Amino acid sequence: MQVSDFDYFLPDHLIAQFPPDVRGASRLLHVDGAKLEDGFFRDLPRFLRAGDLLVFNDTKVIKARLFGEKASGGKIEALVERVLDQHRALAHIRASKAPKPGMKLIFNGGFEAEMVERQGDLFLLQFAAEQSVLDILDAAGQLPLPPYITHTPDEEDAKRYQTVYARDPGAVAAPTAGLHFTDELLAQLRNMGVNTAFLTLHVGAGTFQPVRVDSIAEHVMHHERYSIPAATVAAVQAAKASGGRVIAVGTTSLRALEAASQQGVLAEPEGDTDIFITPGYQFRVVDRLITNFHLPKSTLLMLVSAFAGFETMRAAYAHAVANEYRFFSYGDAMLLEPAAS
Repeated sequence: MQVSDFDYFLPDHLIAQFPPDVRGASRLLHVDGAKLEDGFFRDLPRFLRAGDLLVFNDTKVIKARLFGEKASGGKIEALVERVLDQHRALAHIRASKAPKPGMKLIFNGGFEAEMVERQGDLFLLQFAAEQSVLDILDAAGQLPLPPYITHTPDEEDAKRYQTVYARDPGAVAAPTAGLHFTDELLAQLRNMGVNTAFLTLHVGAGTFQPVRVDSIAEHVMHHERYSIPAATVAAVQAAKASGGRVIAVGTTSLRALEAASQQGVLAEPEGDTDIFITPGYQFRVVDRLITNFHLPKSTLLMLVSAFAGFETMRAAYAHAVANEYRFFSYGDAMLLEPAAS
């Protein structure tokens, strides 16, 4: 298939620049083959039943964007892609000239780092402060809102570009399907007998990278780190055994579950994944998917087309545009049923 097969027209005014006034007050499009049902996210419980399992990504977005200058002069911007340990991180760097190994970088707040080496498109940074990288980012960093959101992040973004269950710092982008859930909705679902489980996949900046080839077979995916606790593996197995449905909350949860089950069962509780899910993929774990609307020509649009069906998703997106759903990170949601096999 060609990347152009996954293009669609989206008016700019449908790109959500801010979250809804109240968390969870989003719309929900239920996609079940040719049947498209408009509703609201608060309607989610009527599509679920006791014994179903919702799997959430509990990653927490960090203030990954740093501004500063090279010791030799010249402004610099770093976007931390992955925190390696207390004092080292891999980062994307924007500067008039890329820093060379050994060069000192001085970020806002006086925090100093040395550029150790290039690793592909990323730069390995060694921070000199006694504080950990995460503490430095918390003190001096800026929330890395997606490139299609045009305002400077503020205190409201610090609260709303984060799920209510976020607890493991490391993501540079939110697992946005989870942004619709409130504590009250989670309690309602649990009272219904719907089970919940958590995994961690730290979303990288690569999720926003455009596909730069014509044929999807030539695209090379970025790597992301995931971890699936033993309790979540057991919950998935129990749901399958009892006839419950495993529902991934977001494409990141789906990617982690499918990456860990390439041998047919959940067998790799942690690791790096560059899994690229396109039409024709056979899903091993996930039975349903809750997700936001994705960018044209993106790998995530390819993923949802693999899950629900290529023509189904074309029709669903055309319906969403015509009915003025809100798109992307702060936008509305879909509940996808799997394509008929």
